[in-house]
Amino acid sequence: MSDPEKQNLWGFKFLGASSGGTMPPEEQERVRRNFSGVTLIVIVLFTLLFLRLWSLQLVQGEDLRLRSEHNRIRLQDLPPWRGMILDQRGQVLVANRPSYEMVAVLEDVGDIPVLARRLAGLLKLDQKQLAAQLESARVAGLYQVRVRGDLTWEELAQVATYQPELPGVLVQIQPKREYRQKGQAAHVLGYLGEVSAAQLKNDKLANYKSGDYVGRYGIELAWDKYLRGARGFRRIEVDAYGRELGQMESVFPTPGANVWLTLNDRMQKEAEACLEGKMGAIVALDPRSGKVLALASSPTFSQEAFERGLTPQEWQKISQDKTHPLENRPLRGQYPPGSTFKIIMAVAGLEEKVITPDTIIQCSGSLVSGDHTFNCWSKHGHGRVNLHKALVESCDVYFYTVGKKLGIDRIAKWARRFGLGQPSGLNLDKEMTGLVASSEWKKARFKQPWHEGETMSVAIGQGYNLATPIQMAMVTAAIANGGIIYEPQLVAKVESPAGEILFQPQPVVKSRLGASPATIAEVQKGLEGVVEEEKGTGREAHLAQVQVAGKTGTAQVVAAEKLDREKKGSKEVKVGNRFENHAWFVAYAPADNPKVAVAVLVEHAGHGGSAAGPLARRVIEAGLAENRPQVAKSD
Repeated sequence: MSDPEKQNLWGFKFLGASSGGTMPPEEQERVRRNFSGVTLIVIVLFTLLFLRLWSLQLVQGEDLRLRSEHNRIRLQDLPPWRGMILDQRGQVLVANRPSYEMVAVLEDVGDIPVLARRLAGLLKLDQKQLAAQLESARVAGLYQVRVRGDLTWEELAQVATYQPELPGVLVQIQPKREYRQKGQAAHVLGYLGEVSAAQLKNDKLANYKSGDYVGRYGIELAWDKYLRGARGFRRIEVDAYGRELGQMESVFPTPGANVWLTLNDRMQKEAEACLEGKMGAIVALDPRSGKVLALASSPTFSQEAFERGLTPQEWQKISQDKTHPLENRPLRGQYPPGSTFKIIMAVAGLEEKVITPDTIIQCSGSLVSGDHTFNCWSKHGHGRVNLHKALVESCDVYFYTVGKKLGIDRIAKWARRFGLGQPSGLNLDKEMTGLVASSEWKKARFKQPWHEGETMSVAIGQGYNLATPIQMAMVTAAIANGGIIYEPQLVAKVESPAGEILFQPQPVVKSRLGASPATIAEVQKGLEGVVEEEKGTGREAHLAQVQVAGKTGTAQVVAAEKLDREKKGSKEVKVGNRFENHAWFVAYAPADNPKVAVAVLVEHAGHGGSAAGPLARRVIEAGLAENRPQVAKSD
């Protein structure tokens, strides 16, 4: 291009001024047409841009502003780590582990059926059930809903790979409960369950949100306010895909407090081993304070199954199980106490002065009252019997006679003084109270008067007479410590993560028997003889190095005559069937300085001495083993 000539942006040539030439008319006309066309295009583009800006600013402005702020700032919930549960030595029984959990932020979920279809394909979920869950949560106005917990690495990879196709789906790290000793102390520790809609409306659970887990049973429920901690949050900035761009502010969650139990791990394990394959309960207390050293119930259940969520089929199976694995038998099992009740009868007889330690009663094997004959367990009788012999050999006729002399109302008075007929006070489960009958009770219950024959049945722990295993453990502990009824305590202390003691109970004296030291001493001698004397019914609880005091009990489930008929009419009847007697054994040791009091109940196992006595010996031995001096072995 020559110097005088210049080219404009549209490629038109203009003659330089120095040339003195002019543009031809036809060229000028072509330039005007091109310029007019370009001008029109520019006007149209600017008009469209103006209309778009008008729409964004005035028509959709408010909605887009809110959406923009929401998409830019996200509040991320930080649930607290639940406090640990430990035994008396500090061994961790329940802790936490990290778990990957998938949630759906409902405001970011566009088409619920589409999302449900995609997730169902990825994770093998029920599409209809998932869609219904999301729709229900959206109607309820929930911010987010938990879709799947405890994702495996494979599932986590699937979700991450297809994240752009899953609007509103997030994966968060959540604490998950971990029960270190599988199945151990399940009825004590309890389990968690997802918080329900009804619970979320409860002011006491204001710290919980949908998808959280709350204590449903055992220590997890009773001490939930200490264990749960306080949640935190992170306010973060994200892009349109939900990817974090930066953190604006945060409040870290406060971990829950740690709950230390009074349980002796060695005794608890031994108690559960004793009950393996059986139905029953074992309770061990420290008679000096009421601390619970062991609390075993069999059969048991899996806590993990409840936390992950039982299917309807699984729940139906466990709820209809005839062995009732969910029942906390130490606190809720009500059984006739059998001959263990003779401990109470001995104290009542001496204190009410209807007998003395030297009172002799003749046992010929039975006692007639009215038109009914009451048999002793020994068909040939025990001959001349005083209190000591009556306890050692468990003579029924002796205590029939004491019962007749006392009457039902004085028996009821002393049963209540020992703590029967009322909850123990252990803050763990809804306890059953058992049954302490009286003449007024029968009149109110059946509109009938009390009969002497009913008194005789109650006197040996039968008839209208029911007790729980923990109540009989308290009876035993009261004799061991000289007459003090302590409230059972299962929690030794509650400690913050920083080590600050938040709660530490002291022994609580619930009541005192009001029996004389002489009376207590006489009964103690009798209970020592049960285990240590040759004719004692509890010889199988004997320990070589420690003196044990105890009392056997065999509680009838059905009348003896019916049991005999069942045995004769069935070739399959055996020990452990539903017609066999319940086996009891209560004991404390060492007899001269009691540190452990135990109550053992085995359902449908037969005689207390042979079926329950050896179990009590094992639990006592486990509890005392650590305190024995170690004998050095020679080379």
